[in-house]
Amino acid sequence: MIRRVKQSDAQQICNIYNYYVANTIITFEEVPVTEQEMKKRIAEISTEFPWLVFEAETGIAGFAYAAPWKSRSAYRYSVESTVYVAQDKLRKKIGQQLLSELIVKLKTSGIHSIIAGIALPNSGSVGLHEKFGFKKIGEFAEVGWKFNQWINVGYWELLLD
Repeated sequence: MIRRVKQSDAQQICNIYNYYVANTIITFEEVPVTEQEMKKRIAEISTEFPWLVFEAETGIAGFAYAAPWKSRSAYRYSVESTVYVAQDKLRKKIGQQLLSELIVKLKTSGIHSIIAGIALPNSGSVGLHEKFGFKKIGEFAEVGWKFNQWINVGYWELLLD
């Protein structure tokens, strides 16, 4: 079941997200996020933009949200999307369901452009976004440093109008 996030989901979201913080280059965060910090992020983002969770019988299996692309007012119709799925729930179409619902919610809210920044390589995320029509618009070389390596970031965009 996909539903809007609640503050009480924060610890389960941390459990999913912090796996990627500690073990992958997918996020550029290097310190695990606390439940308190996640609650703050949920409060800041979910008041204005959709933040969705996929609730399975065993708990939260994934989450997706949109956040402002940039702070200047002319960017107000553009958002950055984020999708994470629990490591043990990958390849079960949870990410597809979350991204699909996020796109629907953003279309009805007047958003024009969804941007996905993807640390590379990440064939799963690239495939997910391209399945929904996102087009690669650019790549920055060596803009992140994690686990003693330089990491490129590609950007994909979906125009909703």
